[in-house]
Formats: sequence, structure tokens, C-alpha cells
Amino acid sequence: MAQTDDHTEKIHLLDSVYQALHASGSFNGNVLIAEKGKVIFKKSYGFADAVTQQKLNPKSVFELASVSKQFTAMGMVLLKKRGKLNYDDPISKYLPELAFYKDVTIRDLLAHTSGVPDYLYVDVFREKWDKTKIATNADVITEFAKYKPPLDFQPNEKSQYSNTGYALLASIIERVSGQTYGQFLKENIFRPLHMKNTFIYRPVYAPEKIKNHALAYGTDSLLNFVSAYGIENKFTTYNYLDGVVGARTVHSNLEDLLKWDRALYTDQLIDVEDKKEIFGSVKTKNGKANDYGFGWVVSQNEKYGKIVNHSGSWAGYITYIERHPDSDKTIILLQNVNTPNSKVGLSEVRKILYDIKLPVNKMILANPQELDKIAGTYSGPDYPNKIVVFKKGNLLAAHYAGSPVSAFSMDAYPDHRFKCEPWDVTMVFIPGENSLVFTEDGKQYTLKKQN
Repeated sequence: MAQTDDHTEKIHLLDSVYQALHASGSFNGNVLIAEKGKVIFKKSYGFADAVTQQKLNPKSVFELASVSKQFTAMGMVLLKKRGKLNYDDPISKYLPELAFYKDVTIRDLLAHTSGVPDYLYVDVFREKWDKTKIATNADVITEFAKYKPPLDFQPNEKSQYSNTGYALLASIIERVSGQTYGQFLKENIFRPLHMKNTFIYRPVYAPEKIKNHALAYGTDSLLNFVSAYGIENKFTTYNYLDGVVGARTVHSNLEDLLKWDRALYTDQLIDVEDKKEIFGSVKTKNGKANDYGFGWVVSQNEKYGKIVNHSGSWAGYITYIERHPDSDKTIILLQNVNTPNSKVGLSEVRKILYDIKLPVNKMILANPQELDKIAGTYSGPDYPNKIVVFKKGNLLAAHYAGSPVSAFSMDAYPDHRFKCEPWDVTMVFIPGENSLVFTEDGKQYTLKKQN
């Protein structure tokens, strides 16, 4: 962990935030915080491999999920600079199979204003695809051409996030450059920026041994860690859509992503005019700003100035990169465990970076003996489910009896109170009565312990 005398207090506060999140089962991953390119905080929390218990380290490699989109967008910008295409070209010029989307342009795909439905959710793949097969970009084009799913809205009518758009952009990169998507990014982005630990990888489609790889995990109904590629069954979207590149599949680590961040302040790859496109935002026909540039979410914050960021979620990975160009601050968060309790701690990090006082945290460390007494199955006449409450390490956790949905862990507070914010659940245990007051989505129930 990087330390300097000037940032001692910030380092302490940042570490406290992530130590607490890790202890509560809400964060397993790597953190890097930089100011003006200087790393002020870098640390790993948890494991890279739940089976071997190999620990994460700052060089561990993660799937970036949708954070990959900014690299796809950069590929398009580079091709445009070389005169190979124009942003306002119709996509049918490069993907004639999709000529029925006649008014959709490359710019629409980049800015999520195309109306092209998302392949993750459209029936083309959810209902009609043979899930024993792993789809690729070619399959996305072929299946869309076959079934011709209608646009969700007319191009530039409004903004709607679509992974399909970035899959199609990756295919355009391949057709225009004559290289694979991975080769093009390597030769034109990763290698020039010396991003030696950044590459395209599809673990189901083309598995191989990756050095220092942070493997992807979720949890089962008892909060045991299980591979995110087989939580439900082998036919999850994580498996049968693993061959599609462009919207995800870039793998990287903290060190390389900081190199990427720094390059975006220079003219090494692009110039000022290009950056206006990448970090800009346009108004759609409904009069609203789409708040999305080329591969980046763009916003203006009263406290922090301009913010450009992107998050990602795929299988067990939760990723996040945020840049504050007005003050040159960088936040990079990479997780390899994705559960309903997962948090990134972004609000706290922002406050710490800008010397804003954090709210008082009243959470406490639970008494293990109390957790043993609380554990059991609870039910009540007015609540439709039984709640199984159990101890997991030094945490209290729960799941709905008979439900395959992942369990949720809870933070402990004074007076026998436990809370899971992501699920909007609170439990207050009544000592000596073997009962609890259970609040869910604002409704309150009294449940009795059955065993």
C-alpha cells in the first residue's frame, strides 16, 4: 500500500472503509486511488481463488466487464482518425446483414442511442438460442439478421444502454481493420501504452491458464463461495454468451488501468477534438442529454466537478473506474465476488478525496455468542416465508427457506439490530423471547423462532 506523509489521514480512512466492507462480506477485490497520477492508496482485500485461498495482490488480473466498452470505443476513434470510417456512417455499410436497421449509425451505437435491443435480454438469445452452444459476435449478427428484432425506439429518439451496440462495434473493428478485435486492441492500445497485463480473454469459449488471475465467484444459499459460471447451471448467460466481445472480455489490473487513465490526459493516442467526442454528451430528440460519451458515462457534480466513469458487472466481477478531470483524481475498483451484498464504497471514497467529513458509522462487531443464540428458523402468521438465520464466520446471515436465491449477510448495530441495506431488510432480535421484528421494503412483521 502506497503511503506518503501528505496523505496519511486519507490512507487511514480509505483503508478503514474497505476493511469494514471486506469484514462484512461486501468487498473482495483491489483498490487504487490516485491524485494527479500519483498513487496515494493501493491495496488488496480477500482471495483470488476461493478453493486454494490464494490471496489477491495489486497485480491480480480481473475481467473488466462493461468497463471494456471504453476500449472498444477507443478502437472506433482510432479507425476514424485514420480515415477508415465516420461516426455518422450507417452500420449497414459495414454490417450489410443488418440493413433493416437502416437509420442506425456508428455514433448511435457508441452513445447508446441506437434503439437496437440488448442481446442479453432479447428473445433471440434468451428463448431461441441453443444454450449448449457458445455464441460469438458472428452469431449475434446472424441471429439478429434471422429474427430481425425491431428497434426499441427510433435512432437518437432517446438513450438506452445496449450491449449489442458494443458487440456490433467490435465486429466493425474486425471488418474494417482485417484483424481480430483482440489483435487490434493489443497493437493499437495495449502495446503502445505498455499495458502488459491487459488482453482479451473468454474463459468458457477459449479457456487457458491466466497468470495471477482473480477467479469469479458468487455465493450459494448458505453464503458459500461458488464459481460464478455455474451458480444456477452450466447454461447461464455467463456461459452461452461468453464468446461475444466488445461489450466485455477485456481483462486488466490496477497498474495497467492507471496507465490507461494517464494516457487519456495526453495526446499519445488521441487529440483534444477526439476527447470532446469521447467525454461529451449529446441531446437526443426527446430533449434530454444522454449523459454517455463514447464508452464513458459523463456527469457534472456540484462538489466534484466533471466526472467520467463506467461500471461493469459480469459473472462474479464488479468493476469500476472513475476519473475527475477537473482535479485529476482517479478511482479504480476491481472485485471478483458478486453477491447481493456487494458494495464499491464509492460515496465514501469521494468524500475522503475531497476532505468531506464522513457520516458517523454506528455499525459494531457482533458478539459471536449472540449470533449462536439468534441462529434458527423464524416464521410468523402474516409473513409468507420462513427465514433461516445463521452464523457465517463473524457475521449474521439469512436466506428464505427453500429459495435458491443467494443468502444475504447483515451488518450489526447496537441493541440487537442487524441490517442488509441492498435488500432493504432489518432484523431486531428480542432477547429472551426467541423472536424478531423483521422489516422488509418498509413493512414490519413479528416472527417467532421455530427451532
